Parts: sequence; structure tokens; C-alpha cells
Amino acid sequence: MKRKINCETARNFSVLKALEKLGHFPNRTTEKEAWFLSPFRSETQASFKVSRTKNRWYDHGEGVGGNVIDLVSRILKCSIQDTLEFLSDSIPINIIEQQHQWDTTAINIMTAAHIEIIKVQEIIHPALIQYVKLRGISVMIARTYCKEVWYRYKDTQYFTIGLRNAKNGWELRNKIFKNSSSPKFYTYIQNNNKRLILLEGMFDLLSLATLDQELLNTSDILVLNSIAFIKAIERHIPKYESIHLYLDNDKAGERASDYLVKKYKHVIDKRESYKNHKDLNDFICHEQRKQI
Repeated sequence: MKRKINCETARNFSVLKALEKLGHFPNRTTEKEAWFLSPFRSETQASFKVSRTKNRWYDHGEGVGGNVIDLVSRILKCSIQDTLEFLSDSIPINIIEQQHQWDTTAINIMTAAHIEIIKVQEIIHPALIQYVKLRGISVMIARTYCKEVWYRYKDTQYFTIGLRNAKNGWELRNKIFKNSSSPKFYTYIQNNNKRLILLEGMFDLLSLATLDQELLNTSDILVLNSIAFIKAIERHIPKYESIHLYLDNDKAGERASDYLVKKYKHVIDKRESYKNHKDLNDFICHEQRKQI
């Protein structure tokens, strides 16, 4: 067992090595900095920068940054003590219950081209059922839109909740990490309706289905799976009489919403309905906690 480290020592731990340990590798590197796909969301263009000289990170998409302790504790959603244990390797981080047989490596984004889908089925695994319930989603709703997806990455098998995109790639989520298989693309559910619901991610879709299933039943649905696909989906907008936007309440979501609302008269920004929350899932989780 290795010696435990304190916060002062941990801050000197390389941000790059911590990201590598978490399964993140740079898209491009220079002498002074390295650029990554953000570990906090799905994206196709690297907006997450690490200063190699200052050993600090900065996420341009959210406008936040910090040291290696801030980074690890945020990615793993764990305490400072667990973060120190992760950096020192003194003991494994006990983020999840062992009986659920989850992988504890906490890989957030894997190389999509190296992911091999090996099985797709109805959601039945107890750990995945628990996960969707923790996110305020019923199993019935999750099964309506998603599948249980097993895949292989570097000789290890994983299982996740999967949302298929329009090019037959998958958005993959479980309690520990999020990633996607190749090709990365948006999800488009067409029911030949005159209204389009535009959402940012998988759990926004499941959350809106929880709040208003009839709305989704009478609409076409487009899930971006990455805010970077805003330009790509514009070709669909003229097909509809109205577009309802349910994007995140962050800088990227605000920019995308403002862009579409200003450009198209029939686009309606619906973020007011969850204005004090990061996104739809944050909203429904908050509402459900109030009822307990």
C-alpha cells in the first residue's frame, strides 16, 4: 500500500497523468498545452485545455478551471479524501457497491473507434435499473427510448444505457462514465408530426418523457448528443411549423438557443420552464426530492 498524500502534495500531481488514468487522452498537444474533448459532456471539438507549464486545466465550454484535485473530484463526483486516495493509489475508490459489478476505473470518454458493440438488449441489469431510477426516470420510459448495450474496449467488457443515433452509433451512459461509439451523430425520431422537440442529451429526452409523454408522442424528436451538431441539424428546421428547444442552462446551451431563436421565427426557447436548473434532468430530480 502506498503512502497517502495530502492536498498540498496532490496539487503537484500531473493533470495530464490524472486524465490518462481516467481514460482521457489529448486530441492535440503543443509544448505548452494539451487539448482534450471535455470530460464533462459529449463534444466533437476539443474545448478542454491543460497548461503543461502551470499544471492547470480550463474548460472553455463552461468557463471553469482549476487544479488536479478540482478536476478529479468533479469527474468522479467524489469527496476530497477519495480524490487523494485516487491520486495516491493508496486504496481503491469505493464509489459504487461491489455487488453491482461495475468497473471502477471511471473512464468518461473512450476512443469511439475502438469501442466494439457486442450485445444490445432490453434494459434488465439491476445496476442499470438502479441508475435510471437514481436519475428520476422510470424503467418503462428508459426502455421506450434506450437499450442495454454491452461493449468491449481494450479487452474489457462494459454495460451501459444506450441511445442509438441516426448513423447507428451509440451514446453510452452508466453511473460511472459516459462515452459514445463511432460514428458520433445526433438521434432523430420521426413520427411525421409538425412540431420538433430539440434536446441536448439522452437524459434530457428521458426527463421530458417523464414530464410530458404526450408532448413527445405528438412531436418529432431530435437529440443532439453534442451541442456541436447545432449547425448539422439546421437542415431539418424548415420542415416543421414549430421547434421547441430544451437545451442546457449553461453558456453553450444559451449560445445555441439564442442563435436558433434569432435565426428562425418558429423556434421557441423552453429553458424558462427549468431556469433555475442545469438541465431537464436536474429539474426533475429536484422536484422529486421535494416530494420525499
